[in-house]
Order: sequence, then structure tokens, then C-alpha cells
Amino acid sequence: MIFVDSHCHIDGEAFDADRDEIVRRANDAGVKAMLTIGTGNPHDGEIERAVRVAEKYENVFAAIGVHPHDAKLYDDKAENHLIDLVKKSDKVIAWGEIGLDFYYDNSPRDVQKEVFRRQIRTARELNLPIIIHSRDADSETVQILREECAPKTENDADGNSENSFPGGIMHCFGGTAEMAKDLMEIGFMISFAGNITFKKADNLRDAARVVTLDKLLIETDCPFLTPIPFRGKRNEPAYVVHTAKFLADFYEIEVEELARQTTENFKKFFNLTF
Repeated sequence: MIFVDSHCHIDGEAFDADRDEIVRRANDAGVKAMLTIGTGNPHDGEIERAVRVAEKYENVFAAIGVHPHDAKLYDDKAENHLIDLVKKSDKVIAWGEIGLDFYYDNSPRDVQKEVFRRQIRTARELNLPIIIHSRDADSETVQILREECAPKTENDADGNSENSFPGGIMHCFGGTAEMAKDLMEIGFMISFAGNITFKKADNLRDAARVVTLDKLLIETDCPFLTPIPFRGKRNEPAYVVHTAKFLADFYEIEVEELARQTTENFKKFFNLTF
């Protein structure tokens, strides 16, 4: 069986001491691709750690973007720096994680919204899919995505209509079933993390019931949200297998089928072969 961890943070300091071992354990568990997400202050070198890690390991890819926590730091200099990173490395396959976080409110909400829209537009110009973070902002997130991810209608120099939207992933889904339906209608993939295995996560399981298998991805969001039976320990990509097993039972299918479907979804979404 082949699995994919569609959202992790193995570029972070939590893995500096044993990153090679982490990647080896993932490979041994059947996790053949990982997408590590570069976050942090866009001006102090944090985000490019993800690019360096992706370039070191053949089966690791990177996404870069400014998290809503750091939206107040986003400016022209930050944007140009990120664009430069994208253009210099073919291992950068997505822009994110971007979005809204009204739980912590580490950046003012109006700034979060403005920067969210701006980054979506930049990603579209680069033809990169987007990775979305949304917490306590379901309706606002969906509204912005409906408006910013709608088909374009401008004509290029040859008179061709540009309608493409590179697509997106709602990572670590934490919204309602209605939100999941809205996102799939817009064209988004839905990714579940280890917290769906938690005893009190009935709301996530209610949402999962409406997610079709062709829109499903799995992730760790490590080092956070370690799934049962390892809850309380540092999470790592190898543990995505346990989230897969849980979801296979939930959907009443064999884990081999869930692994195959989610891996194919990831490969098709990013146009990858491995």
C-alpha cells in the first residue's frame, strides 16, 4: 500500500534532530510522498526551510505562503520573496497555507481577509493550487473562495478565455458538513488529519460523511494532532497510516482502497508521478 501525507511540517524545528529518521520511518510505513508546508515570518528565513527540506528528499514536496497568524507581516517584499522561491524550485507545488483564523486572531481580521485574497490572486497568476487554513471562520472563508476562485473571463492576447483555477485543498478540515459541500462545489479537496480519530470529534465525522472519496485526502499536520493510538506523542508522517485505517473503517471500505484513492487523488491533483 502507498500513502501520502498531504500536509505536514517536517521542516520545523521539532524535527531538526531526527529528520532523516522521520523520513525513513515514513517510507517504511508506505508513506511515499509528503507535502511540507512552509510557514512563519516571511522576512526572517522561516518559510524557505520547507523548500530546502523538499530539495533534500526526493519524495518530499513543499508549499509556501503566509499563514493568517502572520498576515500582518505580508507586504510587497514578502510577496516578491515568495514568488522568487517558487520560480527557483520545482519542488514548490502549492501556495499555502493561507486563509483565516478567527480563533487566535493573531492578525487583525480585516488584514487577514485582505491578505487571503491577495495571496489567492498571486497563486492564480503563478498557476499554483492553494492550501487553506480556516478556523472559526467558515462562512467568511467560503465567501472569499467563491469570489476569488470563480472562473476568470478575461481574454488573453490571442482572444482565448482564461477560466482555469488551479484548485485547492482545505487542510485539516474542521468545519461543518455544509461547508464541506460548499468547498467541493467550488472545486476543493478535503483533507482530514489525526483529530478525526479523537473520541469527541463527532462534528468532523459528521462532515466526513458528505465527502466523496474522489475529493478526499489524508494528512498529519505534524507535529500536531497525533492520531489515536499515539495521541500525546509528537506526530510524524508515518502516523498518517492510522488516520487512513480509521477513515477506511468509517467509510466501510478496505484500507487498501482508501490508500489507493487518496494517493491517486494527490497525484492527480498535483499532476505527479511516483
